[in-house]
Amino acid sequence: MSDKDSDTTARGEAAEEQVARTAAPVVTDAAPSTSAETTAGKTSATGAAVLTDADSDTGVTADTESAETESGSGGLLARLRSGGKGTVAVRAAAAVLLGASLASSVYFFLQDREGDALLAAQEQARAAACEYAPVLADYDAKNLDGYFTAVLAGATGDWKKQFDDTSRELKEVLSQGEVVSKANDVQCAIKSGDETSAEAIVVIGQTITSLGTQGKPAPGQLSMVMRMEKKDGKWLVNKVNSPLAPTPQQ
Repeated sequence: MSDKDSDTTARGEAAEEQVARTAAPVVTDAAPSTSAETTAGKTSATGAAVLTDADSDTGVTADTESAETESGSGGLLARLRSGGKGTVAVRAAAAVLLGASLASSVYFFLQDREGDALLAAQEQARAAACEYAPVLADYDAKNLDGYFTAVLAGATGDWKKQFDDTSRELKEVLSQGEVVSKANDVQCAIKSGDETSAEAIVVIGQTITSLGTQGKPAPGQLSMVMRMEKKDGKWLVNKVNSPLAPTPQQ
C-alpha cells in the first residue's frame, strides 16, 4: 500500500469517527424523544385504559340507569295499565249502578204512575156511581118519561137493555101505586176495579110516598152493586144487581 492510500484510508476512518461522534448526540437526542413517545404511548395506553374504565363505568352506569329507567317506565306503565283497568272497571261498575238506579227509578216511577192512574180511575168510577144513584132513586109516577130518559142516559150494556126492556112494565106499576121517591143520602164505595171497569157498592137512603104508605112519607133504603164501565171517556153503569123498586121500611 502506498503512502497515498494510507492517508486516504486514515482520512476516511477519521471522517467516519467524526460522523459517528456527530451522529451520537442525534441518537442521544432521539432517545428522549423515543422515551417521550414511549411515555406518551404509555400515557396514551394508560389514558386508553382509564378511558376504557371510565367508559366501562359510564356504560355500566348508563346501562343501570337505562335498566332502572326501563324498570321504572315498565312499573309506571304497569301501574298505568293497572290503573287504566281499574278505572275502566270502576267506570263500568258505576255505569251498571247508574243504569240499575235509573231502571229502578223508571220502574218505581211507572209503578207510582200506574198506581196513581188506578186510584184516579177508581175515584172517577165511585163518583159516577154516587152521581147516578140519585138519578135512579128520584122519580115521580106522574112524570116517568123524564126519569126513564135520565136513567138510560147513564146506562150501558146489560143494565141499559134490562131497564129499557122493563120500562113499560115499571111505568105501569109506579103509576098504579102513585109512587114518589126522593133520595136523601147516598153512600158509595169501590169494591174492586181497574182503569176501565169497577164494582161500586151503593146504599141509597130515600123517602117513599105511595098508596101503600097511605100518602105518608116513609123512610126506605135501596142497596145495590153497580158494575161500572168506562166508555168513550165516561163512566156508565153496566149492571145493577138490586131490584129497582124499593121496599118501604115499616
